Amino acid sequence: MKENVFDTLEKRGFIKQTVYKDDLYKLLGSQSVIFYCGFDPTADSLHIGHFIPLMMASIMQKAGHKPILLVGGGTAMVGDPSGRNDMRSMMTKETIEANVAKIKVQLGRFVSFEGENAARIVNNADWLLNLNYIDFLRKYGAYLSVNKMLTADCFKTRLEKGLSFLEFNYMPMQAYDFLRLYEDYGCALEIGGNDQWSNILAGADFIRRVAHKDAYALTCTLLETKDGKKMGKTQKGALWLDAERTTPYEMYQYFRNVDDEEVENCLRLLTFVELDEIKALCAHRDERMNVAKKRLAYEVVKLIHGEDAANKAQSETEAAFEGGSSEMPVSEISANGDTQIVDVMVSVGVAKSKSEARRLIEGGGVKVDETKVDNVAGKISDYTKNNEFVLSKGKKTRLKVKY
Repeated sequence: MKENVFDTLEKRGFIKQTVYKDDLYKLLGSQSVIFYCGFDPTADSLHIGHFIPLMMASIMQKAGHKPILLVGGGTAMVGDPSGRNDMRSMMTKETIEANVAKIKVQLGRFVSFEGENAARIVNNADWLLNLNYIDFLRKYGAYLSVNKMLTADCFKTRLEKGLSFLEFNYMPMQAYDFLRLYEDYGCALEIGGNDQWSNILAGADFIRRVAHKDAYALTCTLLETKDGKKMGKTQKGALWLDAERTTPYEMYQYFRNVDDEEVENCLRLLTFVELDEIKALCAHRDERMNVAKKRLAYEVVKLIHGEDAANKAQSETEAAFEGGSSEMPVSEISANGDTQIVDVMVSVGVAKSKSEARRLIEGGGVKVDETKVDNVAGKISDYTKNNEFVLSKGKKTRLKVKY
């Protein structure tokens, strides 16, 4: 008997919150369910935080359910206040449209657009940008409770510092998205990260009030470290799914070096490795955990960038840390012998700023080839006469620099 996808998701640790659990469980086990997941184009790339809902969507599609991936070209014009202490910067319509185009390409890597349960991509700009505000208020305003909205977590923190009326409209807009997808495609379930719980729940409740039909909300766990902080931050900022913003090598390095306590959870959430194999890989909390970390890094890069990129990142890592430098990742910069090492570090991305580079040097963690950099004002020529060298930061970052 085929396993209910709810059980599959629960065993792998995806499910964080839901409502009408028993009814949703029966629905997922009895028929193909149309569901959706939304992504606002606040940047020209998705990041690792979007990975888990995409994995959930992929697992559900493989189990026979039909995904709709919604790109928020309309809601991005308003801005989601969830998880924010301040108002988001307003983006131009042109910027949003450019971001939408790039994100659509990335979404296509995780789901299939062929077969009986083929995925579809929609853009809520198609119905939100031409929405008549007065008509919307008259038709749906009575179904939206201000009191209930103000109890939502996404508004609570903002009320103390100031919540704009612009942002206050975000939740009704997302709720309307769910209603439109229900009416147009028969979508009965919205999934997303747990930070979107209030918005997703509002949408399901909106359908039940307006259409008097069943609708469901399901959130997945966020990718967090053992101390509760969001994972996915690097020296350059977020861990992006765009190879130009975060290279496959950088992605590989990030997951190759996660804490031992986080490896098993990452394998369950970010890969399709079977649970029995994950248990075996993570059975020993000693040097054998390195095998699990390598598997994690390889599988994540393969999913995001493809097998060739994963093989290349793996070989570059082995060259950088287990052998010679022939296959080590290379950064070419504009420099000369008089260029300071701190400038090199910023140029190749191993430090965000000169001040951070100086602190790293003062801490004794920076090397040029095998020579420790001991002067914050040191130049390339102080440590090598060659026009290429290996720059090391601590034990986990090594790359070849050419100029």
